[in-house]
Amino acid sequence: MLPTRHRMRTSAQFSATVRSGARSGRRNVVVSVRLNTGEDTRVGFVVSKAVGNAVIRNKVKRRLRELTAQTVREHPRDLAVVVRALPAAAGASWQELGRDYAAAFDGAVRRKR
Repeated sequence: MLPTRHRMRTSAQFSATVRSGARSGRRNVVVSVRLNTGEDTRVGFVVSKAVGNAVIRNKVKRRLRELTAQTVREHPRDLAVVVRALPAAAGASWQELGRDYAAAFDGAVRRKR
């Protein structure tokens, strides 16, 4: 579970990250990363109705939260991350989702730095 201080709460935080951050996508997710100097790392999720019904969307969000918890442990400060689930994420296995998230996150961080 992500601690409250590591969660994005406002639409302004989401917008700033998506608009000015580096983006990298894979089959199941698109990850946007922005440098957030001097602040705790914050993570937000976008899982639209295109992904599936409420049960599927929540399953995808739970999996993504667990994957991003590792990111927060490795990078506790200076990043803002938005993870957008694509419709293919609904049918993805845990391993596929993890592999796609890791590759997209690494790609976005490389572009930003």
